Amino acid sequence: MSNGTNDVSGAISNLIDTLGKLAQQQVELLTSGIKTATALIEPLGKTATDLAGSVVNALTQVLQSVTAAITPKK
Repeated sequence: MSNGTNDVSGAISNLIDTLGKLAQQQVELLTSGIKTATALIEPLGKTATDLAGSVVNALTQVLQSVTAAITPKK
């Protein structure tokens, strides 16, 4: 009878260990995914900011040119 009891407790122990390892792997996977997403988003954000700045500068130059063309010359 003691062998049957030991087998059940060993199986339960192995099951709990496996579940713990699975939970740990899920956390590591989630952490890795967050780090990867951050690494991808960061350069895209910088590029978008640079692009917005370039568009604003281009619009400013266009407005200055239009203003210079409309303004009467002395």
